[in-house]
Amino acid sequence: MEITARAPGMIILAGEHAVVHGYTAVASSIDLYTVVSLRLHLENEDSIRLQLEDVGLDFSWPIKRIKEVLSHLGSPFSSTPTLCSLETVKSITALVDEQSFPETRIGLASGVCAFLWLYTSILGFKPGTVIVTSELPLGAALGSSAAYCVALSAALPAFSDSMKLDVNKWAFEEEKIIHGRPFGVDNSVSTFGSMTGIDSNMPLRMLITNKKVGRDTKALIANVSARKSRHPDALCVLNAIESISKEWSTIIQSHTVDDLSVTANEDRLRELMEMNQGLLLSIGVTHASIETVLQTAMKHKLASKLTGAGGGELPGAIVDKLVKELESYGFQCFTARIGGKGVQISFDGCS
Repeated sequence: MEITARAPGMIILAGEHAVVHGYTAVASSIDLYTVVSLRLHLENEDSIRLQLEDVGLDFSWPIKRIKEVLSHLGSPFSSTPTLCSLETVKSITALVDEQSFPETRIGLASGVCAFLWLYTSILGFKPGTVIVTSELPLGAALGSSAAYCVALSAALPAFSDSMKLDVNKWAFEEEKIIHGRPFGVDNSVSTFGSMTGIDSNMPLRMLITNKKVGRDTKALIANVSARKSRHPDALCVLNAIESISKEWSTIIQSHTVDDLSVTANEDRLRELMEMNQGLLLSIGVTHASIETVLQTAMKHKLASKLTGAGGGELPGAIVDKLVKELESYGFQCFTARIGGKGVQISFDGCS
């Protein structure tokens, strides 16, 4: 039997960077997905295999070797995860270091560590193959790691002795292995779908622009935090960002149905996006390529919004000319619907 789990990516529509300091943010799932397929091996096969198809990586560990290093893990397991200790992380890292990682993909090592911890914690030392595919670009602040963790946490229990598992909590522990101190928003949105605590029927689609520029989220957060420490009174800008988030929430929960009202609300959202970008720029969240996206969007009379680590989205209709121009700069463009279902599981293709 094969198990497949599909988890959506996510986007912070308003409040990015401010949310780190306890301010309100608006986050939503998007209809771009990561899919995890799991198949257990026959008795004569003795390895755990992970295939990351989109990046062309294939890893395999003999069961005997995993038992030597991770003998303390394995079933039975609790429905609620325990913290992955530093000692366990070191042991798993040693297993991952034995694999051949291309220099350009070394950043994915923490995600492989998270997989090994989850697999052995839930399935013990049962041999099997996990295949991961994704529509989400890596490192674009669209919840690619969260969708990966949630899909894994949903798929693996299907072959365990118990299906009663808190997917969101297990995914959060995986996120800790990958990011250190995540805030839990990404995995929660990917697990449950829709928008965070918001009841909305306002249709929203966005043109998402992936700049394909490497980013360091931790460094960006640290930079904003340092400015906040040096200029506590001047960083009232975070209060302004929170006000934008709250107004976003009010607009998208307005339940307008006629075209005129929807258009008016879209115009308000565009204006809020422009204000939000000005505030983010004032606290140092910028990059030359981001400026290119913003200026190109403005030229076509559309507002643009940065994702937390430096992508960008545009609300409203897709403009072919805009897409062509953005792609001419080497950017990647694709559309996504805002909101929708969270993680889903199917057994041999049957939901």
